[in-house]
Amino acid sequence: MRISPDNLSGRVRGIGVLILILAAMAVIAVGCGVSGQVGDGGTVSTTEAQQTTTTTEPPEPTTTTTSTSPDTSTTTTTTAEQDTMTVNVYFSRDEKVCAATRVVPKTQEVGAAAVRALLEGPTAGEKEVGMVSNVPEGTTFLGLDIEDGVATVDLSKEYASGGGSLSMFMRLAEVVFTLTQFPTVDGVNFKLDGEPIDVLGGEGIILDHPQSRADYEDMSPAILVESPTVGETVSSPLRVTGTANVFEAVFRINIVDWDGLIIADEIVTASSGTGTRGTFDVTIPFALTKAGLGALIVFADSPKDGSQINVVEIPLHLE
Repeated sequence: MRISPDNLSGRVRGIGVLILILAAMAVIAVGCGVSGQVGDGGTVSTTEAQQTTTTTEPPEPTTTTTSTSPDTSTTTTTTAEQDTMTVNVYFSRDEKVCAATRVVPKTQEVGAAAVRALLEGPTAGEKEVGMVSNVPEGTTFLGLDIEDGVATVDLSKEYASGGGSLSMFMRLAEVVFTLTQFPTVDGVNFKLDGEPIDVLGGEGIILDHPQSRADYEDMSPAILVESPTVGETVSSPLRVTGTANVFEAVFRINIVDWDGLIIADEIVTASSGTGTRGTFDVTIPFALTKAGLGALIVFADSPKDGSQINVVEIPLHLE
């Protein structure tokens, strides 16, 4: 079965363009998805300015030799995976929140590491597929405390500068989504230069309670895929996770290869829908004739005419 250009409302006609873009993404940071490595946000308090460089490729394995007797020795190989972990950061694409994966040094202060990675912005490859950060340049990370499910993040005053109401809401959503990926965080409060705020910027956005993802439902796509993310290398079976708010909680996932051939077609039911955002976590097998570039495509069927709506394409490497 091949994708019909009419069925995907013109979006899948662009899959070849996205795949060509993906071929140039040599610098994109990719991880292994959501597999339990994210952990929780940790309980941290720090006053460091932003100084972190996101790890995009793990270093080469290092080998150590341990003597076991005067005449024998054992060789132990330590891989970079033991020293790193994956987290998500959240930018925007087509004026909706989207997820990206980062590999960061392993730390108990994972929430702080995620915020630092967020402030570094999208990679060149992610920008090529339309990802943008709404956090103003020059914004630095000053600290993070997590207590009783509430993360209080301290950012420099540049965070409140520039942009209209959409930019303000999106930059808040990017931080809120990044921190609430961790099970220890239900909501987020903000400080600027160490001072708590309850209003952001000249737009006067009220922040009178810990901000949650529900406060930014309008900034969320109908189907938010949180794993896999743009540019990841994946194999069968592919685990796909995220949230959705679609009619009757039902939508579809297609996996397509370089030629636009559908190699997997899955009907997915989220935990809730039709006005209430639910979660989904599915594992989808697929068969390849050869490894190469491809994409994950999610969409819902319109209850009005059956056309495909809320389409999101995520370029991937398939193997």
